[in-house]
Amino acid sequence: MPERESAAYQLVRARTTELIRATPRDALDAIAPATPEWRVRDVLAHMVGVTVDVAEGRLEGVATDPWTAAQVDARRGASVDAMLEEWDDYGARFEETLVALPPGASTQAVFDATTHEADIRHALGAPAERSGDPVALSFEFCGVGREFGTLPALLVRSERGETLLGTGEPTAQVECSEFEFMRASSGRRSASEVAAYTWDREVDPTIILVASFFTMRAEPLTE
Repeated sequence: MPERESAAYQLVRARTTELIRATPRDALDAIAPATPEWRVRDVLAHMVGVTVDVAEGRLEGVATDPWTAAQVDARRGASVDAMLEEWDDYGARFEETLVALPPGASTQAVFDATTHEADIRHALGAPAERSGDPVALSFEFCGVGREFGTLPALLVRSERGETLLGTGEPTAQVECSEFEFMRASSGRRSASEVAAYTWDREVDPTIILVASFFTMRAEPLTE
């Protein structure tokens, strides 16, 4: 239900806001290893910028690199406190919007936010949130592209049992946590890390990626 996605996004926003507020400001200038072109504050700028752009109807090129880069560039001179205030305002509106979106779109928003929350936590040395609705919904989103036949189906054995992501006969079976699958699907794992999961056959590790614009890391993230 869309209300579930809205509540999950709200939880991610609250947790991330709390972490950022508790972090010394100079630490937020550190590079986030999962997104090496962005500092921690740049990841925050993107998360804030998504809510503002959606609320104000700036959706041309949505989810592309230029769209996200513009969000970061627009807040390069902004203070972290100002960004958090902006997120508090537009984030609440965004959560209302999620209720009205189709399930795939609302779940994608949770996937993006949960992914970047984990990026920030890793960069700051904070424990990752490895369970709960944000991770569960993000894992479910990993099956959306496979359901439309654009990616091969996979059978995943996780802490919640077996889940077929996609339709038809699975190309392979893999055993890992939903958090691990989510992180690997967005390119936050190296080929060696993905190959180390329990597979039922030898596969190209890139089979786990959820979109063509994601690529495997060259080196392990060690998260």
